Amino acid sequence: MKLISEKPKIKIPRKIRKLKWGVAGCGHFLENTFLPTFLQLKRSSLVSVYSHNLDRAKFISNKFLAQNAFNNFDEFLKSDFDTLYISSVNSDHYEQVIKAANAGKNILCEKPLALTSDQASEMVKVCEANNVYLAVNYVHRFHPLIVKAKQICENQMLGKIISVRADFHIDFPPNENFRFRKNKSGGGALRDLGTHMIDLLRYFGGEITDIKGFMDNVIYQSEVEDYSSALVKFKNGGFGSFSVSYSSKKAFNRIEITGYSGSISIENLIGKKIATSKLIIDLTGEARKAFRKRANKQIYLLRAFQKALLKKHPFSITGYDGYVNLRLMEELEKKCR
Repeated sequence: MKLISEKPKIKIPRKIRKLKWGVAGCGHFLENTFLPTFLQLKRSSLVSVYSHNLDRAKFISNKFLAQNAFNNFDEFLKSDFDTLYISSVNSDHYEQVIKAANAGKNILCEKPLALTSDQASEMVKVCEANNVYLAVNYVHRFHPLIVKAKQICENQMLGKIISVRADFHIDFPPNENFRFRKNKSGGGALRDLGTHMIDLLRYFGGEITDIKGFMDNVIYQSEVEDYSSALVKFKNGGFGSFSVSYSSKKAFNRIEITGYSGSISIENLIGKKIATSKLIIDLTGEARKAFRKRANKQIYLLRAFQKALLKKHPFSITGYDGYVNLRLMEELEKKCR
């Protein structure tokens, strides 16, 4: 798979002591998850809010004490902030990221990064040319139990990794949400939930050289699929798999990593905003161990991104990751037509 050049080195000419943020897109997630979590940051403040609907922008700005509200994106970008969180519909990401990068804003964008990998490639290049950060909100990587599992894998405690599996099933009947309009979302369960699972497979297993699987409407009929599953092959050996759906009211959403010398499972983490998750470690010649941790994945990502910006360090999830993720989803979709 031919890819664009890997993660760019970022240089920021001036030292930032406190981040000023703008947010674009005022949906349920922004109001009920992202911004309540954002308020826990001590070295960031919300300055400006953008929505196509000015009344909605004013409501969010008043609720979260932002100074400005806009329904014109160009005017929004002229306001005094240096970092932008994009939570708009998927089809808006491309234009908003390009304009924000040209305006010198650092960007944290929701997943998937764009509708197509060609768009994502251009977004990465424009951000690199403007010397700004482009990160993707893949929050699962930052949960403490995910970090612990990664350390176990890197320390070879499981031996050679044979397989990595991740499942994410929810019940989400078709409605007026943009996710059910293909021209706005790009697709259904794969683009919404599968993008997270592909990121986890890459995080634990490394780069993926092949992907094949299925997409279908098992329960709900709409413009987009309600189910997807795939098998992937890792460049360094071993395999990964995932399944996602909008069509299950009760599912054992978990991550399983199987190695020659042991295995790991992580339960009650995927699909949970804040919950007590459980990491089970079963190694050859040792008693099975279990660790539990209650954590908000979003705050760990935001703190890490804030630290990278303030200290001018690279951030672990870049636009390149979003680009590769889209390439893999497109390949799977092509094979499932």
